[in-house]
Amino acid sequence: MAQHDPRVDAYIAQAAPFARPLLEHLRAQVHAACPDVEEAIKWSMPAFLYRGRQLASMAAFKQHASFGFWRGEDVVGEREEGAMGQFGRLRTLEDLPDDARMRELVARAMALIDAGGGRRRTPRAAPRPLPDAPPALVAALDADPAARAAFDAFPPSHRREYIEWIAEAKREDTRARRVAQAIEWIAQGKSRNLKYER
Repeated sequence: MAQHDPRVDAYIAQAAPFARPLLEHLRAQVHAACPDVEEAIKWSMPAFLYRGRQLASMAAFKQHASFGFWRGEDVVGEREEGAMGQFGRLRTLEDLPDDARMRELVARAMALIDAGGGRRRTPRAAPRPLPDAPPALVAALDADPAARAAFDAFPPSHRREYIEWIAEAKREDTRARRVAQAIEWIAQGKSRNLKYER
C-alpha cells in the first residue's frame, strides 16, 4: 500500500475548511483505485504519481478546489471551462464524479501510463514571416556596418520589434527619429524592448 506524503497532509491541513473534505475524498479515491500510487508536491500542489509518471494533481484555492488528470483530455475528454483540471470549480462533494466513475477514470489514466507515450502536444503554428524593413531603416543599416552586422545577428523577434516600431510611425519626422534611435541601439547590440528583458 502506498504511503501518504506528509507534505500533502500539511497542504490539506492548510486548505480552506470547505476544501479539506474534498481533498481528502479525492486522495482516498485515487489511493483506492491505484494502490501503487505515490504522492508528491509538484508546482506547489499535491500530485499523484504512478510508475514515476504524473497521474493527477489537486489544488485548493480560496473559493474552490480542483482535480485534474495529467493527460486529462485523453482520460476525460473536454474539460469544464473556468478552472484548471477536468471537473471545473469544486466546492462540495456533490461536484465530484461518483466513486465508480472516478475509479474508471483513474484506471484509464493508469492504462495510458502503462501504454507509454506522453501528453499530446498541440502543434506549433508556423512562425510569422518577417515583414519587409522600411526603406529608411534599410538605408541607415547599409550606412552603418556595425549596426547591420548586429541587426543581422538578432533573432527574428528582435528584428521584427525594430521593423514594426519604425513602420508604425505616422509622421516622417517621427520615423526619422526612430531610425536614428534604432541604429544607435542596434549598434550597441540592444534589443528594442531591452527594458523588459531580465
